[in-house]
Amino acid sequence: MGKREETISKLRGVPEDTPSVEEVRTMLAADPGLKCVICYARISFDGRVKDAHGIEDQHRDMADAARRLGWLVVYRYTDNDKSASKETVVRDDFEQLLTDLMTGVTPEGYPVHGVMAVNDDRLYRRPSDWERYLKAFTSQEGRVYHDSNGVQDLYAEGFEIKGLVGVAMSLSETRKKQRRTRNSHRSRAIRGQSVSAWRPFGWEDDKITLRAVEADAIRTAVHDVIAGASISEITRQWKEAEFITSRGNAFQYATVKQVLVNARTCGYREIKGELVRDGDDQPIKGEWDAIVTPKEWYAIISKIRERGRGAGVPRGGLVHKYLLTGILRCGNVLEDGTTCNNKMIGIKANDWLKYEHAYMCKRTVDGGCNKTYKRGDKTDVIIEQLVIAKLEKDAASKAEEVPDWDKAESLERVIRSRKELERRWHDDEDTDIDDETFFRNLPVLERRIKELRVDKAKHEALKAEAEVAQEDIAKSWKSKTLTQKRDAIKKVLGAVVAVPGGKGNKTFDPDLLKPVWRASGG
Repeated sequence: MGKREETISKLRGVPEDTPSVEEVRTMLAADPGLKCVICYARISFDGRVKDAHGIEDQHRDMADAARRLGWLVVYRYTDNDKSASKETVVRDDFEQLLTDLMTGVTPEGYPVHGVMAVNDDRLYRRPSDWERYLKAFTSQEGRVYHDSNGVQDLYAEGFEIKGLVGVAMSLSETRKKQRRTRNSHRSRAIRGQSVSAWRPFGWEDDKITLRAVEADAIRTAVHDVIAGASISEITRQWKEAEFITSRGNAFQYATVKQVLVNARTCGYREIKGELVRDGDDQPIKGEWDAIVTPKEWYAIISKIRERGRGAGVPRGGLVHKYLLTGILRCGNVLEDGTTCNNKMIGIKANDWLKYEHAYMCKRTVDGGCNKTYKRGDKTDVIIEQLVIAKLEKDAASKAEEVPDWDKAESLERVIRSRKELERRWHDDEDTDIDDETFFRNLPVLERRIKELRVDKAKHEALKAEAEVAQEDIAKSWKSKTLTQKRDAIKKVLGAVVAVPGGKGNKTFDPDLLKPVWRASGG
């Protein structure tokens, strides 16, 4: 259990040194005016330190107040890092508090004579929660309530309406803050300023300067994913390197993906997945140092989206130890004139040989002819060279096949139309554009601009992927895993026919390896 979790655990349930239930009953018999109260603490955001100091401070203040009032705290409820204004958030301890108020006793059997909170907005921020709380509180007579305003009479006439007004004001202020935050966030984004609450992975605490080791890891991961690596493999590599997120957590698949697709990596600013653009419709560049180029960012976005159109389930199956197992096929001609054509297997070479593995046709009992044997290391090198050359040729051809985007003029024209519409609407002397006309035409133009921008982004991603793909394929090949190399080989090769070299210890002959290229690969 971490330090924060340990602190939260201590701030839940019966406080230390609290008398037993039997002892409390004896105390109540001797002093009927004694109040056994329960305390509720909540904070929406635990802060960057994440040490639960917020709820710890609340419980300390309530304990001090209880001592001054002569009340006995018999149970503590704690919801840490949980909002009370969001309907989707379930506050477990708040729900338990309502249950205990209805039953009149805590889970251990202590009576409940009242509730304490540092402020009423700790308990409720929505009308429905206020009504539920008031119903549970007043389910029994004579209870006390204390917050920063002192002891409150929740049974008083009109208090229910007063509470609802308070909730409404609290909600209004919350929404105002949210609007101000959104507006400030967007204004800073348009200026290209960093608005991250946390230090982004890859940058220093100033959120501008690159942190070399992390930035290198992101750059390598982007290149690897474009080259065919999976995000799962990147996640495993980052875990092995003991990288952690800015919040101190181990990287998972989702957080790695979030880092790689973030436009921040190429210097662009985005809000909720959309690039922030200037008046000329160009992406706004942030004040921070970029890790990859926009082309590389577009390319990895395209690659990840392409994979997302698949089943979305990691591929399983047999993991091979040798590069060409099952790809090499035996080319030995049998006695009946047909070719064996069986898939060859990789095997460990004998210890006295200079190479570590070889490929051979299966034994006759396993359906092969056992007549073809190839030295593994040289066979791998020859096929890899052929595949790299083929991939480079295909990449160059693919880049040439992607034409320039042909809708730039249309986008500029629609943007000009929107600006002209806005100008005429603001012009008091222009009587042609009233409010109804303006708001009827504006959504049409906005929708068309968005459609063209999406089309442009897709086209740029396609072109960027094609251009990045041809950048030093040979170099990126070295960093590929065995699985990645096999996948790349099988994309362009249907098989490699290995013709026997004849009897005796023959010199390795690369001409006896016959690649069978796939039609789709050229």
